[in-house]
Amino acid sequence: MSTPETTGGAGPTNTLPNTFKTRALCGNTTTDTVIANKGTKRSRKDANEATAADASKPHAPPPPKPIDPQYLIFPTELTKIDFSRRISWGKEPPPLTPVDTPPVFPPNSPALCLQIHAVQRRARATTLHLPHGPISTPVFMPVGTKGTIKGITTHELQNLPELNHGILLGNTYHLANEPGSDVVASHGGLHEMMNWNRNILTDSGGFQMVSLLQLAEITEQGVSFLDPAGSGTTLMLRPEDSIRHQNNIGADIIMALDDVVSSATYHTARERFVEATYHTTRWLDWCFEAHANPHTQHLFHIVQGGLDTKMGGLREQSLATFMLRDEHISGYAIGGLAGGESKDDFWKVVNQCCAALPEGKPRYLMGVGHPLDLVVCTALGVDMYDCVYPTRTARFGVALGEFGEEG
Repeated sequence: MSTPETTGGAGPTNTLPNTFKTRALCGNTTTDTVIANKGTKRSRKDANEATAADASKPHAPPPPKPIDPQYLIFPTELTKIDFSRRISWGKEPPPLTPVDTPPVFPPNSPALCLQIHAVQRRARATTLHLPHGPISTPVFMPVGTKGTIKGITTHELQNLPELNHGILLGNTYHLANEPGSDVVASHGGLHEMMNWNRNILTDSGGFQMVSLLQLAEITEQGVSFLDPAGSGTTLMLRPEDSIRHQNNIGADIIMALDDVVSSATYHTARERFVEATYHTTRWLDWCFEAHANPHTQHLFHIVQGGLDTKMGGLREQSLATFMLRDEHISGYAIGGLAGGESKDDFWKVVNQCCAALPEGKPRYLMGVGHPLDLVVCTALGVDMYDCVYPTRTARFGVALGEFGEEG
């Protein structure tokens, strides 16, 4: 493995492309969207119809753009890591805590405490203590993209015995785009806005680099999204913007912005996965600097690296960079999966990450909700999940029963 002497990339600068400058200047204000190109004025109905018509057309993947070689340079901080052995935080048997023991919050994590109650090989039963109450894990988090679980009221979600969820997920990109994170903040944060007195986790907006790839321009600085409704406005999402939005939203757990490449896009050149993996590390450092509420909102980081699980590969490199920053990270997520890759490839990545990650911090597998995957990945050591699959399936008249899907 080559180890050039210099590391590619630098911190945020003012030398942004022209289409980004307006958003960057508004970065510390409550302006969430800016006009990059003034399009023809049209109604929301016309814009939505045009977007729907456009979405129905088959799209070829966008042509790859040349990648600046400086962003592909092996990070200097990793040159002293021994990649002849698997990356691991060390696997001392975790101390077990009886259920209902009062939490003891460590100084570097004053509002998050993970108590491990039982372990069976890698699978474990824990209680995750957060500002809005304790959560028993393994836990599945329903997805409330814009602060609501479609088809279910907040009251039902909190009070129906069959549900009784302690945490749900909100989407930073969609809440920032509409109604705007400043609007959410003006209503007392998302908890007050949706009348939810339990925990919330917000994703960083990174997944939209996959789901809205046709509308995204990804650079070292972050990602610029065209408005899906066709208004001509642009939402600039830099690492510091993502954290600012999540601070405004007020989630109990927030995610660092990651550069996501679908692991199922086999046509994608390896260089793009390398760039995304190194972006994700550099962006984490910018997220640390931007985080305004570290004592009440806990920052999780996301392991990337595609399907490269070999010794010294991209997943190992991603894990190694976060091991060097572990004291600043409250929990870890495994990202870049559940996009259509084979089960064998998918489970290999989960197995590798869970085998490496520390015992004393929660592990979150992003975007996973199929029943078989929940069972297998819990056995591999995952604590937390989210996915639109159960609620989206239910809205189409299909329930998940004991013997499979029931229409």
